[in-house]
Amino acid sequence: MITVSKQSIFGRMSQLIRANVNQMLDRAEDPEKMLDQMVRDFTNNIREAEEAVAQTIGNLRMMEDDYKEDLETARSWGQKALAASRKSDEFRTEGNQENAAKFDNLAKVAIQRQIDAESSAKGAEPTIQSQREIVERLRTGLEQMKTKRQQLISKRDELVARSKAAHAQSQVHDAVKAIDIMDPTSEVGRFEEKIRREEARVRGQNELAASSLDGQFELLEDLGEQAEIEARLAALKSGGSTPAAIGTGNESGTGVTESDFASLETESDKA
Repeated sequence: MITVSKQSIFGRMSQLIRANVNQMLDRAEDPEKMLDQMVRDFTNNIREAEEAVAQTIGNLRMMEDDYKEDLETARSWGQKALAASRKSDEFRTEGNQENAAKFDNLAKVAIQRQIDAESSAKGAEPTIQSQREIVERLRTGLEQMKTKRQQLISKRDELVARSKAAHAQSQVHDAVKAIDIMDPTSEVGRFEEKIRREEARVRGQNELAASSLDGQFELLEDLGEQAEIEARLAALKSGGSTPAAIGTGNESGTGVTESDFASLETESDKA
């Protein structure tokens, strides 16, 4: 179970270390949000990795403590075996074979327990060495993750600034395009066309009004001329002076022709 957990930690750290930030950003619709999420993911994964590394280190320290305890136990049983052996020799020198045999047995028990403790310590050595290597790799990977996170934060600030600058340039470009007076599709072009149409409408109204005014003046002139004719005719009938001039040709609206004037002159000569 511990091995699987360690492999999972290694896999996650390896994946994060090999992550290509630029490729992930290419698929992002909003680089700033994507980068912020990546920073949060890195931070959370680093926190989990730190907990896992701390747990692994704790397990290693427990094994090292057990190893030291086994060594201490082996040393203690070795001293007890030596003490029992010496005591057995003393009793044997004194001729007390029973006690000598008793302490020889105690020495054997102590030696057996010494051997057990040494065997336990020796069996733990490969596991402890393996755990030490794992802890070292985990620490190295953790430092790489922290370095990668710092690089990501720096890259995030740079890319966000570039993204905002590009967005601002795009807005300026759109604004400039919108007010391009040479572009007939721009707002200014459409507004100018609207004004031109309004000016044309006003010119049409002015021409129409002028045409109507000219007709009125022409009517006034006709009325004035007709009034003058009537005034001169009245003067003739009252015996006044001869009119200064009389128009020639067919006078519009009178039905009088040049032949009428000729017959009039004939009648005058006869008289």
